[in-house]
Amino acid sequence: MRKKMTNIKVALNSNMLVSCAADLFVASAQSAIKTRNRFSVALSGGSTPRELYARLATAEYSTRINWKAVHLFWGDERCVPPDHADSNYRMSRESLRVPIPEENIHRIYGELAPEFAAKKYENELRSFFKETPRFDLILLGLGDDGHTASLFPDSPALKESTRWAVGVEHTTPPPPLVPRVTLTFPVINNAREIVFLVTGRGKAARVSETLGSARTPCELPACAVHPANGNLSWLLDQSAAILLEESQQP
Repeated sequence: MRKKMTNIKVALNSNMLVSCAADLFVASAQSAIKTRNRFSVALSGGSTPRELYARLATAEYSTRINWKAVHLFWGDERCVPPDHADSNYRMSRESLRVPIPEENIHRIYGELAPEFAAKKYENELRSFFKETPRFDLILLGLGDDGHTASLFPDSPALKESTRWAVGVEHTTPPPPLVPRVTLTFPVINNAREIVFLVTGRGKAARVSETLGSARTPCELPACAVHPANGNLSWLLDQSAAILLEESQQP
């Protein structure tokens, strides 16, 4: 089921991938605003999303979106203050310099203890969505260990079925080794559209493992992302996709 729903696009390089992601973001925003008068998106941290946000802030893209109708959320956050260098919120705000009303920015309060930050974030989600959140778009990355958002291998959060946001411990690489708050799979898989952004040869093995032959069971956290009633896309550069064709051979 998941493989049939997955759209895989391979760009020649990371710059072209960012352009493709920006076009997708704009199209998703325009469709949501036209249909529902608002666009709800959960952002991701990382270097490739940083480039995407900067691209969206350029005149070529920013003028194509009614930013007053955009609501920003985050898929996960490190438990650090909002002005900390490791804050996903800070990175997003510094890169995505567009006229979004402050009341449309729904950050995770990483300066709080993880359990309190998660509860506060879930309350924010309930206030906005009223029922199980159905994001118009969720952006995700893929870690070297196969994690996505802050859903790490062997974490109890992988089996969460009722809470929408949870605090998680993070004591093994990749750094920074600080607690996190993350959306859970019931929310992620309820999105209308999910897009993985993955670049670099270092991610190729995990990409192959996640998107490879259905004959090989995949237990990586990223493999649990399969929207119940939405679209799933993977945007890869050639380096990240280099092992993919081989893994999909019969």
